[in-house]
Amino acid sequence: MSISVVIHTLNSERYLEQCLSSVRGADEIILCDMHSTDRTLEIAARYGCRIIHHARLNQVSPARNFAIGHARSDWVFVVDSDEVIPPELWDYLVRYTANPDAADALRIPRKNFALGRFLWCWYPTLLIRFWRRGCADWSPPRVHSVPKIKGRIDGIDPRRTELAILHYNFDSIEQYIAQMNKYTTLELEKFRLRGETFSALKMIGRGACEFFKLLICRRGCRDSVHGLIFIVFSAFYQFVAMAKLWEAQLRERERASGRGPGTPSAATLVKPAAAGAGR
Repeated sequence: MSISVVIHTLNSERYLEQCLSSVRGADEIILCDMHSTDRTLEIAARYGCRIIHHARLNQVSPARNFAIGHARSDWVFVVDSDEVIPPELWDYLVRYTANPDAADALRIPRKNFALGRFLWCWYPTLLIRFWRRGCADWSPPRVHSVPKIKGRIDGIDPRRTELAILHYNFDSIEQYIAQMNKYTTLELEKFRLRGETFSALKMIGRGACEFFKLLICRRGCRDSVHGLIFIVFSAFYQFVAMAKLWEAQLRERERASGRGPGTPSAATLVKPAAAGAGR
């Protein structure tokens, strides 16, 4: 059975060489580039990738769907440009495709790294990334969306940590905060589709639940200061997303009432008392 690796890129030179080197055994590597301006295409050409192009968007799902549609192999493996596939996992996938009882898709654990350190509090992140060609669709496009699978889904036991994808999330706190700002804005579309409404209880509760889950349930104390920093950031992500929902709904109410953004209501337009009044 043959395997197509699909990768989407946008100025992805940082880890791309390591990524491509880890999937060299693929029958084809399709790289869908969103008009990079760094060395991404140069590196891709050196590894013999089949390069296709997609318009630059905030969402990766359209580019993924576009690239998946170009795959010609029996199986498709979607890999991010900042991920590395261990040899043990690649060998496992090759053997899996030869199994006559193989499912139509496979859920794979992922190890997340921040500032160069693996974080147990973010493990396992289970992702559907490997499937028979024609069994998956990545629409509608949404932040952190998952593919829709037609058929049976199997999974790798997360205790097999050697079979996890290696994901190099963030090299700096500045990068994390920039990404958090981007993705919390994209969360608004998910809120809209679910008909979500703001409440202060949700804003506080979601952050608190995330903090408790990562620190206690996922035993984030094992990750020392690295873990504590990113656990707090993860909780703050939930707070910021809900705060942006509050802001968006506030703007909607202002537009509905005919006032522009930030325009004070009549109740606030009180003239200050004249100098000396009341004396």
